[in-house]
Amino acid sequence: MCNQHPNQNKKFGTSAHDDEHKKWNRRSFLQALGLSGAGTMMLGGMPLSASSNSKLAAAISNSETDRVLVIIRLKGGNDGLNTIVPIYDYDTYAANRPSIRHQLNQVTALTSDFGIPNYMNDLINLWDNGAMKVVHGVGYENSSQSHFAGSDIWASTDPTNTEQSGWIGRYFEELYPEYLINPPDIPAAVQIGSIGNLIFQGDTNNYAFSVANPNQLETIAQNGTVHDMSSFPDCIYGDQLEFMRGTTNTTYQYAGTINQAYNNGTNNSTYMDSDLGQQLSIVARLIKGNLGTKVYMVTLGSFDTHANQVNDHRDLLIDLSNSIKTFYDDLAQGGFDDKVLSMTISEFGRRIYENGSNGTDHGKAAPLMLFGPAIEGNGFVGQHPDLSTGNGNLDYTQDFREVYASIMQEWLCIDPDLVDEALLNNTYARVDLGFNCNALLSVDDFNRERFKHYVLYTDNDAVIKIKNPYTQHAVIKLYDIMGRTIATLKNEMLFAGEHSISVKNEVSQKLNIGQYIYRISVGNQNYSKSLIIR
Repeated sequence: MCNQHPNQNKKFGTSAHDDEHKKWNRRSFLQALGLSGAGTMMLGGMPLSASSNSKLAAAISNSETDRVLVIIRLKGGNDGLNTIVPIYDYDTYAANRPSIRHQLNQVTALTSDFGIPNYMNDLINLWDNGAMKVVHGVGYENSSQSHFAGSDIWASTDPTNTEQSGWIGRYFEELYPEYLINPPDIPAAVQIGSIGNLIFQGDTNNYAFSVANPNQLETIAQNGTVHDMSSFPDCIYGDQLEFMRGTTNTTYQYAGTINQAYNNGTNNSTYMDSDLGQQLSIVARLIKGNLGTKVYMVTLGSFDTHANQVNDHRDLLIDLSNSIKTFYDDLAQGGFDDKVLSMTISEFGRRIYENGSNGTDHGKAAPLMLFGPAIEGNGFVGQHPDLSTGNGNLDYTQDFREVYASIMQEWLCIDPDLVDEALLNNTYARVDLGFNCNALLSVDDFNRERFKHYVLYTDNDAVIKIKNPYTQHAVIKLYDIMGRTIATLKNEMLFAGEHSISVKNEVSQKLNIGQYIYRISVGNQNYSKSLIIR
């Protein structure tokens, strides 16, 4: 028997106390489902979230286990013309930018047609060693030219901006529907520098371990867990305290794994004390520490250079070029440089002409840059937009989804059919980016007509919708958030086809408003999701 917590009800008798111990199974139940690791909380004023499993990590690991993709988000809309200078049409470029143009003697030529400003010369070694490519004019038809919509469109691959999931998140979700009951050993993705981006968002879960402040991630990596779990009072209060602390810690369910990789890895190069430098130094250390995560995203901003572009853009591009150089120098010292591909993205480009505030306004297309020795040859991909057409804007010449498709298939070694599914069931042309996959993932048990399920909400009910590929026995149970069985919704042969299960109709008792969990056991698979009773 433990000492009663001072705030515990004095009328709480021994029998009730013991009964409450027996009922307090929420923690073990949620852990069994993998739910306790999902969620978002504030730590040190910064929101951080960790998500449950999807088979993306397993799928990529089963194909090319040593390949990593690092997405470098240039937040705010990068000005491509002052990043990759069109020497071939310098007069048109200069005439439209009398105050903010780069003088020719300030440009280092990569080829006779294109160059970079001298302050980006940290990239020259990568270029000269065949570890840099530039894709011209990347965008999409009818560009929104809006920060929020543009960011979401690049993440969701849906120009109508109605899709609320991301291209990588959908692949996670579709390939492994058991993410709630099989938490992975490693984070599927790590996102630093911003949160809320749709790239890693699936239909029901976000698949990135995310932190807005890289200092916060470094603290988590160094410390491992948040709360001490070694000692609790032997009573209901102790159980509740253990649950609350455990839930908090499992929100950072990968902190221990990150901590181990962080301690195993080292930085052997000196990074700039800058936003991107700090983020990439952490990514390098986690890669070298063999974390095993295959997709990272870092963020640099703001590239929204409506005014004072000369100075602001210069500072950002110095950070970008120096941080990338240092990142690959660091990786090379551990033999990891040829295993890591980096890709820049931005929500849109900027106009050809400067505005009245020594800056540029929102535009359409912009170059996308790729880095890494695995590219095996420098160069430019595609056709540069014509500076004389487009009414002062740059028309896109390369669909960004074609680049995504090519990277998923040829770098991450994802089956072409799965690539098309992740891109909203569209097939996009593949682009030769200088690498290929010789061991495309083969998922023997991946059935194109597979079991699917989701929740449809009506005015007064939650309906579980099921698409069953063939007749098989199914057991569907409803639990409350404490882990207690509320009802068995179905225990019968489920015929092939589509089914709708009204939760309220199948439960004989009145359900309180709140969150519940359903679990489907069918064949040799288990599926679980949360639902809300309103």
